[in-house]
Amino acid sequence: MSTRAESVSPPHPAGPWIYRPWLDLLVGCGGWSAPLLAAVWLAPSGTHSWLIAFYFLAIIFNYPHFMATVYRAYHTREDFDKYKFFTLHLTLLLVLTGILLHASYRLLPWVFTLYVYWSPWHYSGQNYGLLLMFVRRSDAALTPGERRWLRAAFVVSYLMLLASFETGGSVDPLILSLGLPAQFTIPARIALGLAFAVCAWFALGQLVLRRGIRAMAAPLTLVSTQFLWFVLPTFLELRSTYQIPQTRYSSGILAVLHSAQYLWITSYYQRRDARAGQSSWRTAGYFLTLVAGGIALFIPGPWLVSYIFRFDFTTSFLIFTALVNIHHFLLDGAIWKLRDSRVASVLIGRTENSRRGQAAGTPTRDPKPAVSAARVLFAPAFRIAVVGLLLLWGVADQVHFALGTDDQNLAALHRAARMNPYDSAVQARIASAETEAGRRGDAVAALTRAVALSPRNAALQHACARAMIADGRYADAYEHYKKMLEIFPRDPDALVNYGLLAARLNRPEEAIDSWQSAVDVDPNQVNAHLYLAEAFDQRGELASAARHWRSFLELAAHLNDPPVAPQQQASAEIQLADDDARLNQTNAALAEYASAISLAEPASDAKLESLALAHLADLQEKASNPQAAAGSYQRGLALDAKMGDPRAEAFDWFNYGQFLRRRGLRDDLAYACFVRAENLLAPGGGEELETVRNARRQVESRLGRKALTVQKNLPVLLAGATNLPTSSF
Repeated sequence: MSTRAESVSPPHPAGPWIYRPWLDLLVGCGGWSAPLLAAVWLAPSGTHSWLIAFYFLAIIFNYPHFMATVYRAYHTREDFDKYKFFTLHLTLLLVLTGILLHASYRLLPWVFTLYVYWSPWHYSGQNYGLLLMFVRRSDAALTPGERRWLRAAFVVSYLMLLASFETGGSVDPLILSLGLPAQFTIPARIALGLAFAVCAWFALGQLVLRRGIRAMAAPLTLVSTQFLWFVLPTFLELRSTYQIPQTRYSSGILAVLHSAQYLWITSYYQRRDARAGQSSWRTAGYFLTLVAGGIALFIPGPWLVSYIFRFDFTTSFLIFTALVNIHHFLLDGAIWKLRDSRVASVLIGRTENSRRGQAAGTPTRDPKPAVSAARVLFAPAFRIAVVGLLLLWGVADQVHFALGTDDQNLAALHRAARMNPYDSAVQARIASAETEAGRRGDAVAALTRAVALSPRNAALQHACARAMIADGRYADAYEHYKKMLEIFPRDPDALVNYGLLAARLNRPEEAIDSWQSAVDVDPNQVNAHLYLAEAFDQRGELASAARHWRSFLELAAHLNDPPVAPQQQASAEIQLADDDARLNQTNAALAEYASAISLAEPASDAKLESLALAHLADLQEKASNPQAAAGSYQRGLALDAKMGDPRAEAFDWFNYGQFLRRRGLRDDLAYACFVRAENLLAPGGGEELETVRNARRQVESRLGRKALTVQKNLPVLLAGATNLPTSSF
């Protein structure tokens, strides 16, 4: 409920409380928010029993609170005609929107995002309206300035939550987000939180001094509730890894608290209004009507659509949820205004005054329903049957939900699928359970059924392809992504994965084209740049490879989620340097080798550091800097001694021996290097061993008998070789 205060002559207040002080403060003012929110935030909310409990609360609180608005606007002809734009024209527009959303899935994120972001604004509006009501019921008044401060407090608290929603993008494909950087939104959220405190103080500080804390208990509680609902969670998010999920504020505990608050005030209004209009009132009948009507708003529609049109039940349910909520927001804002004399007289004025006004000549309102013919047709027995059917439908839906969300119970999931075979969410859970059981083929079958029900659900499409890959069905996954790209031609993840599968199936041209399309769609696709660089290297297109290595490294340096390992960055730097060296970009290559070393060293990756040093030494020698090359070779060999990789160490000893020969240094030192390399490679054999032996024999023939002396003193000569001063070169 959202009420707005206007400049009207307020009726004489009927007393500060609606029902009883404890009930008004706990439910109406949200006083129970702190313990309930703490329980939800600290409890394992992902458990199956917790999900069932929340869905049951939706049947008891959430759905009826929507029906309460419908009851208020449609119950009498007078109300129906008074709000005809909302009750008829807007309703027809939303019905047409629902049909359009079922026909075009791509529109759903826009409508669903509107619902999710509007929900907390709606909650704020209700708190604000109730606060004004309690102030006036306490025979107090806010000055125009205080009212402006109060409105500002509620606005900035909502903006604070909205800034949290928009930080870092959305993980839910149905919720659009600006993806604002945290470095921008964090200072904004802190400033908005401080602004809330300042505005609340200026709004209510003087009023509390004028009237006392006891008289202002309800308004102060509502301000505290606004703080708990909007300000505190965002501050908690700033100090921890806790992040506010957008949908939680639309369908979680806040929705339950808001709905209970709404039912508390609407039941009071309808009872007083009915008695003022000399109509009968039964609390049990009213709540039974709300429960049955709430079920009618949300449950039959998706079930009928899924069975009649074989449409995905989950998608249809989300469409109905979004549109019913939006209709509620609009209709609620129209019917609950304190400037409306009828609303003000019931919520603020005394009932006796209203009755005296009627006795003085005010005509009694026409209690006839908006569609009187329907009331004639709805005989008591028929109405009872309809209510009974809706309640049974609600129970069946509750059972389907309980079975369909029991992720650890495959039999329960299959029973839920038999109840409604057109539910993609249940099929996806079946796939997850089948995977856990080791039946990957059955998991693929379940996900294939899910995709058939909801082909425009990109997450399901990706899950199905991943299941095929996990089952070793690479050709099937390749065909799946091919069809998926017909629906989502600009999905960068699909393009990257399609390229990987094409490469695996020996279609290199398709792979490169797909990865290129991925970076055209999203230049920040770090893996696509990596795969393109590797592919161009294999084809010998060094300039293209170098361009993508640079793009990969630039993105990797700033990528935090998920971060690129320093080892992977170091390896990429080495390959980029190799390409630049072949392209005669000597200075760039030297800098890139140095960067690779600086990345590998703190990561304690001696193998990569040694490899970078070996490549650096080779380039330094070619660049006519043998002193630097000698230092690089010697550093690499020192690392090899600690690394425990005989093969890599053998290559470095061989390369260093060749370097010593090229520089014209002592043959016994080069020979010692070759002997050491041969000894390291001997257990494995291979062509490399034969290459080393040939080099060793060449030097050995020159040394003659001195070769035996070298072999006897091998450790001493190796140490001498690695400790040669750079001036020797």
